[in-house]
Parts: sequence; structure tokens; C-alpha cells
Amino acid sequence: LQSNSCGPSFAEENTSSEEQAMIKITGKSYLASPNLPDFCGCSPGWSSAFYGAECFDSEVHSYLKNLGKQKSSESQNIDAKKVELEQLLMMETKNYRKTIKFYQKLLQKERRSKGPETKSMLPKLRGQLQEMKSKVQFLELVKKYVQAKQWGVESCVLPTVIHSGKADTMDMAPMDESSLLLYYNTEKHQCNNQNGVRVLQAGTPLGLMAYLYSRNAFLEGYVQQFLYTFRYFCTQEEFLQFLLDRISSTLSSASLDPSTSLTKICNRSFYILQAWIEDCYSVDFATNTDLLGTLKEFISSKVASLNGYGERLLSLLEDASARKSGRASLCSGVDRCEEESEEGRKRLHSLCKKLSEDVSRKNFYWKLSKGMGPIAQYQRERLHTGSAVLPKPCCSSFTEESSVSLARADEVGPVLLMECSAQQLCWQLTLLQQEVFNKCHPVHFLNSRALGVKDKCVAVPKAVSAETVSLKVCNLFLSKCIQDQYLLQLLKNADSISTWVAAEIVTCHTTKRQVSLLSKFLLIAKCCYEQRNFATAMQILAGLENLIVRQLPAWKILPAKVAEIMEELKAVEVFLKSDSLCLMEGDRFKTLPTIPSAHVLAMHVQQLETGGFTMTNGAHKWTKLRNIAKVVSQVHAFQENPYTYAPDFKLQSYLRQRITRFKDADISALAADNCANFHQIPAEKHSRKIQDTLRRMKATFQ
Repeated sequence: LQSNSCGPSFAEENTSSEEQAMIKITGKSYLASPNLPDFCGCSPGWSSAFYGAECFDSEVHSYLKNLGKQKSSESQNIDAKKVELEQLLMMETKNYRKTIKFYQKLLQKERRSKGPETKSMLPKLRGQLQEMKSKVQFLELVKKYVQAKQWGVESCVLPTVIHSGKADTMDMAPMDESSLLLYYNTEKHQCNNQNGVRVLQAGTPLGLMAYLYSRNAFLEGYVQQFLYTFRYFCTQEEFLQFLLDRISSTLSSASLDPSTSLTKICNRSFYILQAWIEDCYSVDFATNTDLLGTLKEFISSKVASLNGYGERLLSLLEDASARKSGRASLCSGVDRCEEESEEGRKRLHSLCKKLSEDVSRKNFYWKLSKGMGPIAQYQRERLHTGSAVLPKPCCSSFTEESSVSLARADEVGPVLLMECSAQQLCWQLTLLQQEVFNKCHPVHFLNSRALGVKDKCVAVPKAVSAETVSLKVCNLFLSKCIQDQYLLQLLKNADSISTWVAAEIVTCHTTKRQVSLLSKFLLIAKCCYEQRNFATAMQILAGLENLIVRQLPAWKILPAKVAEIMEELKAVEVFLKSDSLCLMEGDRFKTLPTIPSAHVLAMHVQQLETGGFTMTNGAHKWTKLRNIAKVVSQVHAFQENPYTYAPDFKLQSYLRQRITRFKDADISALAADNCANFHQIPAEKHSRKIQDTLRRMKATFQ
């Protein structure tokens, strides 16, 4: 849908703040000081960490270079280009929204009247929407490129950045850059057509923090990669103090001239600080009240009194705290008037995602084990039939209450699982999984060995709580670095679903019901992975591979076509474990929602964490940290493209109750109480064996 390499990623991540900036061009500005820029959406986003320097291709460079030339024979300055770019972006976004609304009305009219004229117009309008979306995303990327180029200094000035936090003047002895950072040279770069490019290889903690102020730090993706991985070599307190020291030493003396080093250092410090808050508040500030208190105290005492940007930072912190608590919408408290626009943007994104699904949805062809052919085409088509239709209430046996009590869920038992279709159950399980997955952060997958996560199906033993896990074993973060342990909750939830699947099967009292339930879970898992919900698919597979479940007699009478799904699931598992970035290949992840397996992703990160992080001279290997940041960035990539199934809250409540009931169940104890779990000898055969035994015994006495 786009000509550039990562346009949709930047556009979708920063649409909210960018639109707010466009709408407020002629409105009230919150920045009282002219030397501070309008920092709207400072976070570079996951695409910056994933694509790096390739994020801005040659088309972006040439477009910015030619911007404004049609109005003047001379090239315009960067400020004039920014104004023109914002105007173009605002105009294209407005047209895009109008077209979306017209499409929605036309779609409703087509459903009511089903006229031939309306049907013929919809495909054409859908194509126009894709073109308009691509253009808006490209302009968003160009604007992000303009922002990324600002306020950086040359690499030779980086020692000055370090000194700026130690003294009020800049007249200090120069420091050798080679003592802070190590580079290696590459061949001609595809983006800027230089003969050679210096690429950062390693650096000291102080040098790596100073490199944030490099002119190309944002363009190379370094800033976002740093925000993901800095905890390996410095604590949150050390990083915050580094930024605050630079702001303190440059804020009061920074001139209005944007070309001076003091102004660049001051503005870049604010830029990085806001990007850190926007992207990592939940993992750094929300879990560390002392860190948050230090920042608020500094802003109130040092920044707010000198310039209006302090008020915006405080408002940003309040909004981030409210979002963490679930008490606020995604829009900024400064721009409450834009709530309707933000909600409209969400609807536009959801609708356009559905349009993309209709165009780009393809079927998976997994390589199966020997003796197994490819998945039958009609099986895939059968599961995808009606995928664009919203699920209807699946059962009439639900009561009218908003939730199902535990007693009610126990009374109904697994009957609802049999009555509901595999697709309906897949949709609701996917929404439940998405709710848990959207709360995680890329940083949660780092240093998982210290949390006790191992390469096993069960990451955390049930007998051991998350609080008792020792952080002294294999801790790759600094000892004083506070780590959020949400990954343990994510893995515990996965383990609970696997246990629930196994428990539902072994508690069926007849072999026939077990066969039906095995078939149902296999079809659910198949539907899940075809909808790219790999998390639930792998959780169901783990439940079916339980040792007790695998020994059930029901497997022998399972239909062959259904039994083949088990081999498909194992092939999917091998596929997921084969490559840490296998789900990021191509452009499908940009248009189709995806939920990865948390445990598989954690194992991939652990693989990258294997080995030393420092060189013989003590410098930290940035190439290693960059690869880790690239892998974990896919978490944010998948979160920005949500599933849009209609929730069935009653069915979800029932599923929650069943999962909660069996989450800590002992499968072997449950199986022992059910005779259907054992191979039974037919009565006639059993009596005949007794008669034969008696006959032989009688013969011995004769």
C-alpha cells in the first residue's frame, strides 16, 4: 500500500500527535519560548528500531529536497518546508477522512438497498482510499524525517555534550571521541549515497548516552534502540540524571539562534526526554515512584519557571499515568478538544485495516512432516468463509446477566464449547489474548532469565510465585535497575489456557465427547494461526501435547483430516522457532493483526542475549544491543494493528470462568477420576479370558 519501506509504521504510531499538531497550527501554542520547537510525537516508534537507517528511503530524501521548489526558483529553508508540509498533510488527512465517511455511508446504503450502482462504486472508492492512505502515510514519514534531522550535533562535538553537564561554560579541554565510541566503516549507503558510512560498533555507557545527541541518531534508529536496551549498561536514574544535567547547564544560557551548540543540546535533551516518556513510561516511570518524583520536581523547579514547555511535560506525565491506570483516552490532556478526532482516527484505522485484509489476506502453507501433504485448499477456504462478518451471539443458553457466575459456568460445563463454532471461539479467545498482549512492552521481554523463564513449555512453576523468583541468577541488567515482571503474568496466562484445554478434555465422561472436544480445540487452534493469533494456537497445542492428554484412547478414533491439524500445529511451532523475525517478513504484518507467542519470543531474545555484552576494552557491544532492539520492536509493531472482531461478552465471561477454574488443576488427578481416559477391555473379551484361565487351571488338577 505504500512505496516507502516503513511508511505505515511511522504513520500509524504518530497519527494522533501529528494530527493534533496540524489542527493547532493556527491555534493556541503551549510553547512560550521561541527557542524550543513544537515537540509533537517525539517517540521515533518501533519502525525506527526495526528498519534503522533504511526507514527513510531515497524517495523521502528527494521529496523533501524538491518541496517548495514549484513556488520559488530557489530552494526554501527548512522552516518554510515544514509549514508547507504541514499544510499538505492537513489537507490530505481531511480529504482522507471525508472519503472514509462517504465510504461508510455508501456501505450502509449498499447493505440496505443492495443496488447495482452502489456495488460498482464500492471497489473504485476502496482503491481511492488505499491511494489516499498511502499518500498520508508518506507525508507523515517525510514530516518525521524533518523532525529527526533537527537539533543534532556532529560527532566531533559529542565530547562537548558530556562536558556540558559538568560546567556552565563550554570552554573545556577536548576529549578524544575514540575513548567513548568505536565505529566501523561500511560501503556506499543506499539512503544518502555517500562513499562510506561510519556505523557505531561499541561504546562506554557515557559515550552511548552522548551519541543520542548525534546528528544522525534519530535517522539511524539509534534513539529508539537505545530506549529499548539502555538498561543493560545504565540504570533509569543514571539516564535521567544525564538528561537533566544537560538541560540544567544549557536551558538558561541557550540563545535564540538554533545553530548554536547550547541550543541544539538543550532541544535534543527535551526531545529525548519526551520520547522516553511517550514510549517507556509504563516500564520505567510507572514502576519507579522515586524516578517519577525526581523528574516532576526538576520540571516544576527548573523548567516551568523559564519556559512553557515544562507545563506540557507535566501534562504528558499526567496523561501517561492516567493511561496506565486506564482512566484516560489516548489523546493528550492539553488537546482534550481533539478527542472526537482521535476516536474518528481509530475508526478510520479499523475500517482501512479491514479493507487491507480483504485485499491482502492469504492462506498459510506450512511445511509438514514427512508423509503429510499440504493443507487441503477447501479446509482453508472453509475457515476463512465469512471472516469479514461480525460474530453473532452463539448460544441461546446464556442468561441475560452481564456475566456468568462460577456456579453457572460449572453447571453448563463444556456444553457451550461444543455448541459454539470453532470460529466464534477463535474470535473471542483472540480478543481475550489481545487484551493481555496489549499491556506488554518490548522491554518486558529483555533479561527474562533473571525472572526464571526457561526453554520449557511451563516457564514459571506453579508452586513458585513471581515475587519469590530470584533476580540474582543471570541478571543482565544493572543491579539497581528496576525491572517490570509483566512477562511472568503473560506466561502464566498462557500456561492457564493450556491447562484449561487439557482439563476440559480429560473431564469428558465419554470417549465420544472427548473426540468431539479434541476436534473442536484442533479446529480452534487452526483458525487461530490462520488469523495470525499464534499465541492462542501454541497454547492450545501445549494443552493437547500434555502427557496425559496424548495417551487418551480418543486419539485413535479421531478423524484423519482432523488429526492432520495436529501435525500442522507442530509445523507452525517449528516455523515460529526457526527465526526471531519470521512474523515480520513481507508486508502482511502491516495489514493483518498478529499476536506472537510470548514464550517463543522470550526464547529468541534469550538466544540473542547469550554471550558477553562488553568487548575486551570494556566498551558495550552496540551491534548486539541493536539486534536485540530490532527483535523486541515487533511487539509494538503488532500492537498497533488490532483485531476488530465484535466482542461477545457473555461468551468471553464463560471462557474466563472456565479458564480460572482449571488454571491450577492437576491434570493427572482429574484424569484418574474418569474411566473414559483409560483403554477399556470389551466385556465379552474380558469374560472369555477368565473362562480360558479357569479352563487351564482345571486342566492342571486333572
